Amino acid sequence: MNLLDYLPGVPNFPKPGILFRDISPLLANPIAFKEATLQLETLAQQFDYSHILGIESRGFIFASALAHQTHKGLALARKPNKLPLASHRESYGLEYGSDSLEIQQSTLPEGARVLIVDDVLATGGTIIAASKLLQKAGFQVAGALTLLEIAGLNGGGLLTQKGITNKTVLIA
Repeated sequence: MNLLDYLPGVPNFPKPGILFRDISPLLANPIAFKEATLQLETLAQQFDYSHILGIESRGFIFASALAHQTHKGLALARKPNKLPLASHRESYGLEYGSDSLEIQQSTLPEGARVLIVDDVLATGGTIIAASKLLQKAGFQVAGALTLLEIAGLNGGGLLTQKGITNKTVLIA
């Protein structure tokens, strides 16, 4: 099964020059979604981690499926002002703007080794911000895992330069 068949590109979304990869067809097909989860689980075996961090919002889907599959705890990196308790925050740039991520201070136990999970790796900015956020909060980053890397944007290369090991199911 070629999972890329279930991830069509939408040109010029959310702004001109961006090719958005729609995960909706993959999620709507139970066989494709299961296959994606199994491939993520296989890659996750290369990391030593105690918890998974899902990045808002599409990363939540794959992170929660992987956490369920691997029997690991799940934490969420949220957009600003969505968490009710004291939180750590990290700002970052996107290929089409800027944003911030937050994690609630009380979410993970001391000494947690965290695997970052997101759906798409583009420029690497979001995963780098998540890594900084976890380190700022006192946790160890085990690595990062993504379903798809956008070829030509060098996100994987940037993560390597920053010392973050990333594994990706697909490159397109």
